[in-house]
Amino acid sequence: MTLESTPRIGTVYLIGAGPGDPGLITVRGMELLSTCDVVVYDRLAHPSLLSHARRGAEKIYVGKASAQHAMRQPDINALLIANALEGRSVARLKGGDPFVFGRGGEEAEECRAAGVPFQIVPGVTSAIAAPAYAGIPVTHRDAASSFAVITGHERDDARESGTRAPGEAEGRRNWVHIAHAADTLIFLMGVEALPEIASRLQENGRDSETPVALVQWGTWAQQRVVSGTLATIVEDVRQAGLTPPAVCVVGEVVKLRPALQWFESLTTSPLNGKRILVTRAREQASELSELLRAKGAEAVEFPVIRIAPLEDCTAIDEALGNLSTYDWVLFTSINAVPIFAERLSKLNLDARAFHGIKLAAIGPATADAVRRHLGIRADFVPTEAVAEAVLGQWPDPEMSGKRILFPRALEGRETLPEQMRARGAVVDVLPVYETLYDSESGEEMRRLLNEGRVDAITFTSASTVQNFALAVSIPSQSLAETVGKTRIVAIGPVTAAAAREFGLVVDLVADEHTIPGLATALETLWSPPHV
Repeated sequence: MTLESTPRIGTVYLIGAGPGDPGLITVRGMELLSTCDVVVYDRLAHPSLLSHARRGAEKIYVGKASAQHAMRQPDINALLIANALEGRSVARLKGGDPFVFGRGGEEAEECRAAGVPFQIVPGVTSAIAAPAYAGIPVTHRDAASSFAVITGHERDDARESGTRAPGEAEGRRNWVHIAHAADTLIFLMGVEALPEIASRLQENGRDSETPVALVQWGTWAQQRVVSGTLATIVEDVRQAGLTPPAVCVVGEVVKLRPALQWFESLTTSPLNGKRILVTRAREQASELSELLRAKGAEAVEFPVIRIAPLEDCTAIDEALGNLSTYDWVLFTSINAVPIFAERLSKLNLDARAFHGIKLAAIGPATADAVRRHLGIRADFVPTEAVAEAVLGQWPDPEMSGKRILFPRALEGRETLPEQMRARGAVVDVLPVYETLYDSESGEEMRRLLNEGRVDAITFTSASTVQNFALAVSIPSQSLAETVGKTRIVAIGPVTAAAAREFGLVVDLVADEHTIPGLATALETLWSPPHV
């Protein structure tokens, strides 16, 4: 067999995704995520991380909740190995750290047995991060000099892997030792077993007044904390309705929470703890996401559109060569500005090419893009990003005979140019980019919506609505049924109309048709009513 014909075996990367907050994944983990051919991900890996996967990468959900497994562990092992043997690089994205109750050791063993190379990328474990976000240090010189991490339940997994005899798994937990193993005890996956944990610790000598805290969805925007003692915590959790996933912390360090809690106090915005779906193009999503995170919301980026410059730039170059024949250049979208500027540079032209020409920009963000990319301040920015405002506020009292160049998307609406022509203007529509469908996130979107784990969906254009519908729709369910009770917020009336055409109920349209205006509209949804 020649070297050329030797099949290449891919590498499996066991990557710790961190405890939830997408900012807590390691740099190495993010680098690998952006290059791998396949991403096999868990329930507790933050969904926004998938937007950083390489374009075209296959994404496979294998999440596990209590008694509900999308895929059995032996099947996950086989999936990793099969993809690697086909020569594909595999990112196995696991919540927390792969080797802290993440079954990373088992998966690595299976890879080694199959001759598949693997690498371990450690992650921030929820055992430390969740308490930290709750203001509970797992060690403190005045309260605890040691900590132990313990599984909340040891189930016989013979039903899954067939490698352990009944009772063997549970037998590994020695409660006499566990009760005094360390000053701070941290139980993962322990909500359902909390009554047993509390009683066993007390039976084996841990004081019933020992402080306890449970941190649900630690480091996520919807984090909740319930505190008590070993004697009260079971009832405290029951009354609070706290459910998995949660980290249980037992020890004197819990008393430090009132002084050290910080995460829940970051903002008083009504968006605090809300999960918002951002459907903008990947290149644009960060602005809205950052605004939402600053208000305490969890921004889940699932781009359903992709902005792509046109491959054939002949028409653009011809228009730029004849700029002097126009009275106005009208930009209605931020997307067109950098592409227009790039072609200008390719032709060795700069801001001087606009001598004697006025520029109009629809919306402050577009006006800012004109200033940044072209070095020119827009002569006209209407107060609203709608055709009526553009025409009603147009600075030239007489449009007849005015020549207007209109760089825009290939599939743009004809309403504005037609209305300008009706007033006598000569409008040359110039497509400079196209909006492409991005379908890679559809299955994950649908899963989150079906589980009721999204509070609101934001739409910033008619194309985001259309592509969202295309991405999540399935034959057996209408789009409205898939979305369920999730709130819908649109950036403007045109976008809202597109959503209604698909049978969606639009809860609110932003008063200011901008990204900051959209964020403000979201706050309005959950603001208490004025009396």
